[in-house]
Amino acid sequence: MSKISPVTGHYVTVDVDGLEYKVFYLENGEGQPLVCQHTAGAHNHQWRGLLEDPEITSNYRVIAYDLPRHGKSDPPENTEWWTEEYQLTAGHYANFIVALCDALDLVDPIFMGSSFGGNIALQLAHRFPDRFDAVIPVEGADYSPGFYLDWWQHPHANAAQVCGSGTWDLMAPQSPDADRWKTWFYYTQGSEAFKGDLHFYSVDHDMRGKLNEIQTDKCAVVMMTGEYDYLTTPEDGARTASQIPNAEFIEMKAIGHFPMSENYPVFKEYLVQALDLVQSKISSRV
Repeated sequence: MSKISPVTGHYVTVDVDGLEYKVFYLENGEGQPLVCQHTAGAHNHQWRGLLEDPEITSNYRVIAYDLPRHGKSDPPENTEWWTEEYQLTAGHYANFIVALCDALDLVDPIFMGSSFGGNIALQLAHRFPDRFDAVIPVEGADYSPGFYLDWWQHPHANAAQVCGSGTWDLMAPQSPDADRWKTWFYYTQGSEAFKGDLHFYSVDHDMRGKLNEIQTDKCAVVMMTGEYDYLTTPEDGARTASQIPNAEFIEMKAIGHFPMSENYPVFKEYLVQALDLVQSKISSRV
């Protein structure tokens, strides 16, 4: 039996809003594209369990990318990015994801993102309902204020340790220690991008009063939130889904804010439910 993973990695050039990015992504599988966004300050390693899952990849082409400034994706190539503070905005974030899907020639993709990726999933459904068959916001909500804090990069703190330690109590105690420590490790590597990501998460993202405008007859919405998430709680997720016409909400028991990396087997059980709901909604359009 081969010990080589079936997952492959590639770079693609993405042009968006006058900027050029060299974007790294991992992929595996065949079928409808399932595009996966990691959490703030992290990278696509979080989706390895999903990428190597033959049950999912037999039906979906799973694509997990590193957002620019994360993992193996550099900051923009054609600007002196180091002269400006990184503050991610909803508009640029959404435009980038659409440009990435266009660069990869994806037809009717499903977008799934977690945490600040869950929030951008809602933005995509609102801004680009014709570009996505569905979105699956994981640990997302209409509004998630209060986490854009200066102490993430205070000069008296070790930013890498602070970012890693900040994830610990967001995970469920039932999740395996090895996977919780891996999730912690991912965050110790992403401290420089974390604060700029949180600008979107807690400052620029605000879907209040707009959720009823999402056209779920074009882009289905199935939301998922972990029981142990205190940033975007199950109550936040349920409230958000209730304001979107024909949206669905799934509360995931015994899991926290990083479900795909902290306990993939538990996450998969709920993901299969979400994908079944998505396909049912897609089929009902015909």
